[in-house]
Amino acid sequence: MKIKDAVVFVTGANRGLGLEFAKQALERGAKKVYAGSRDPSKVTLPGVIPVKLDVTNPADVAAAAALAADVTLLINNAGIARPTEGLTRPGSAELLRETLETNLFGVLAMSQAFAGPLGRNGGGALLNVLSIVSWISSSVISEYAITKSAAWSLTNGLRQELREQHTQVVGLHAGYIDTDLTRSFDVEKTAPSDVVRQAYDAIEAGEAEVSVDEGTRQVKQALSHGVYLLDPAARTPS
Repeated sequence: MKIKDAVVFVTGANRGLGLEFAKQALERGAKKVYAGSRDPSKVTLPGVIPVKLDVTNPADVAAAAALAADVTLLINNAGIARPTEGLTRPGSAELLRETLETNLFGVLAMSQAFAGPLGRNGGGALLNVLSIVSWISSSVISEYAITKSAAWSLTNGLRQELREQHTQVVGLHAGYIDTDLTRSFDVEKTAPSDVVRQAYDAIEAGEAEVSVDEGTRQVKQALSHGVYLLDPAARTPS
C-alpha cells in the first residue's frame, strides 16, 4: 500500500519514534493521521488528530477504534522498558507483567480492535514496532526482551490470520534508536527519521519484515543460519 492518501493511526505518537511516524506520514501525503497518546495535550504536531489512548485501557482502545473507523494503516508503536536487576531477583515477575500489558497485550488489543476496520477499508496494513531483542536476550532489560520476543510471535500470528482480508502485517526490528530512552547510552544509534523512512518504504514495497540497522540484520542472519546469540555487547532496544 501507499502512504499517500492513507489514513494512519500511530500509538505513542506524542514523542520519539511515534512522533516521527506521524510527521513522515503527513510528509508522504497521508489523508489523515490520528496520534494516540495517554495525554493528548502533549500531541503538538500540526495536522494530526490527537486521540486519548492508553493501550492497556480497554475503554480507550474501543473509543479509538470507533473514532478512527476509516483507518487503513495502524502503527503499533507504544511500548515501555524498565531497567532490570535480573530475572531471578524479587520483583521481576511484577515488572514482566507490567511490561507485557503494554508491549504485548496492548498490541493485541489494538490489533483486535482495528482488524475489522482495516478489513472493511480494503485490508491496508498493520506495523508492529519490535526490536533486536525480539531475537536475543539482554541482561540490561530482560523483561523487555521477553515481551518483544512474544510480540514478534504475535506479529507472525497476525500476519497469517489477517492475510485472508488482505491486511499486510509488518514487523519492524531495530537496535539503538536515538530517542529519550537511549539518551544516556554512549553507543551508535539510528536516527528516528531513518527508522521511519525504512518502515514506510517496507510497507510500500509490500514487505513483511524490516531490520533497520546493520547489527539487527546480522542477528537476523545469524539466526537463519542456526547461530544463537546471547546479549552481544549488551545491546538494548529502540
